[in-house]
Amino acid sequence: MTGPNRIAPCLITQGEVWLVGAGPGDPDLLTRKAERLIAAADVVFYDALVGPGVLDLIPPGTQRVSVGKRSGRHSKAQGSINDLLLAAAKAGKRVVRLKGGDPSVFGRSAEEMDHLSAEGIPVRICPGVTTASAAAASGLASLTLRGVARGVTFVTAHFKVGEPLRLDWETLARPGGTLGVYMGRAAAGEISRSLIAAGRDPDTPVLIAVNVSLPNELLIRGKLSALAFLVATISDDDPTLLLIGEAVAARPSRVSAAKDMVGAAD
Repeated sequence: MTGPNRIAPCLITQGEVWLVGAGPGDPDLLTRKAERLIAAADVVFYDALVGPGVLDLIPPGTQRVSVGKRSGRHSKAQGSINDLLLAAAKAGKRVVRLKGGDPSVFGRSAEEMDHLSAEGIPVRICPGVTTASAAAASGLASLTLRGVARGVTFVTAHFKVGEPLRLDWETLARPGGTLGVYMGRAAAGEISRSLIAAGRDPDTPVLIAVNVSLPNELLIRGKLSALAFLVATISDDDPTLLLIGEAVAARPSRVSAAKDMVGAAD
């Protein structure tokens, strides 16, 4: 029996795979369940966006396998990752697949689950804090706001080089909601132009969150019309999330963090 201050055991069965959300990077944002799963694993496959503090929680004797992918620089194809997970599970190992953020938010979890399930491998998910939630928290913002933002839409701007973003811009441009764009740095100019052309107000507030929850986190505020300008100094290697909408605007009652930058177009 466990009391309120006891951590219940969380064991992975041999030959089982857990897709575990590593959160945005700060190990303090891991769930207690995720930490127990990491400690119980025989092998941990991890993404490039998993924070170093989270990787430090992997026990010394546990096998680590980097399967990190960054836009335009895939170290492992998804099919290869699927096969590595399958091979480890078939070898009877307790497998943890660490994914930045939440596995079910642009984490390609369905592809891995389908591949493993087709071979009879049991697979389960441990959710994590998705980057948009952590970014809003860092910016003292709300993703929803009564009377202003009645909903939230998450999209990804990850696309093949040279191809336009295939998004429903008219729907995304409608007022009354907050738009979160994952991996949006490279496409910031196109996102700004397309939303404005579809009717979104050029003065719509934006919050650009870089390296969310890490010591080098950077928050940049500005207007939708200046989005391309505001991201111009962000490195290609810095994970960047865009939050767009009235709900993420800085409010007079807030004390802005020293790390925030105010866009020149404000």
